[in-house]
Amino acid sequence: MTKAEILKREILRQYRSVRQFALEMNIPYSTLVTALERGIEGMAYGTVIRMCDKLSLNPVDFTSLERDASLGAQLLENRVMQNYVKLNQEGRDKILELMDDFAQIDRYKQKTKKKP
Repeated sequence: MTKAEILKREILRQYRSVRQFALEMNIPYSTLVTALERGIEGMAYGTVIRMCDKLSLNPVDFTSLERDASLGAQLLENRVMQNYVKLNQEGRDKILELMDDFAQIDRYKQKTKKKP
């Protein structure tokens, strides 16, 4: 199955129509239909990434991503880990120490919703 076929299948599974998805993504309908018919290789990389993010697909192999994690978060996590493994043990220890310090500062804590 081609990437265009995977995209079309996922669009139709998650949306009522290709037209509805095009409207939601602010992509001209004719552009999206042409890409799905002829292949997505001619589409702008950023557009393909946005589409994959919206459909929760991995932009590399077009496999499904976990529904509760956004593509951006997964890419950021991957980038952090790629840099972390480049460090020697002293660098890794320092990074973990800094993260522990920052996690204690309210300014840097991730906001969580309180349950009523």
